[in-house]
Amino acid sequence: MNKLLFSLVWLAPLFATGQTAPFKPVFTNMTEFGGLFGQVRYGTPFTESVDKRVNLTAQTFNGVQLRPRLAVGGTVGVDWYNTAMITPVCASVRYDISRPSPTRDTQKNLRIFTSLDTGWGFTWLNEDPSGYKTSGGWVVSPGIGFRIGKPTNTNFILSLSYKRQEANAEKPLSWNELAKHETRVYNRMAFRIGLAF
Repeated sequence: MNKLLFSLVWLAPLFATGQTAPFKPVFTNMTEFGGLFGQVRYGTPFTESVDKRVNLTAQTFNGVQLRPRLAVGGTVGVDWYNTAMITPVCASVRYDISRPSPTRDTQKNLRIFTSLDTGWGFTWLNEDPSGYKTSGGWVVSPGIGFRIGKPTNTNFILSLSYKRQEANAEKPLSWNELAKHETRVYNRMAFRIGLAF
């Protein structure tokens, strides 16, 4: 017992000098711009068509870096679809797959991260024609991306994600109609570039 206690007392200064300071949570931001890519099917069963779509998207993630590899927070964005402008507000998680190096001298300049956003799309900025009423719905968006730059500096971001956005539209009625409702589901691949700090 005395030998064990003596060994612990002897090694304690070595552990103390080699020990790193505990991680302190800090604010983090990722702001990105890019495109939404997908296809849509529209028309009646007899005159149905399929077209490719490319739309603009922008979003900003603001959160807390709880661990060196984990950040949680919220995302607010704007997606410009052909028939609606939707503002998704989401709870979000960002997780670095690449393990950070223990020393700053060997920190990697290229790191892979994953993301998950889920929340609700609002139509605050959308302008409907007379007689139409568009409302938003659930949105979910998992993704993967690259951070380019030192972890302690501003990073350049490239990301690819899948986005599923629900929306609803009430349309003007004809003389023999009681209701005219359209349920939309936007399935898109989002490619974005941006900055993180």
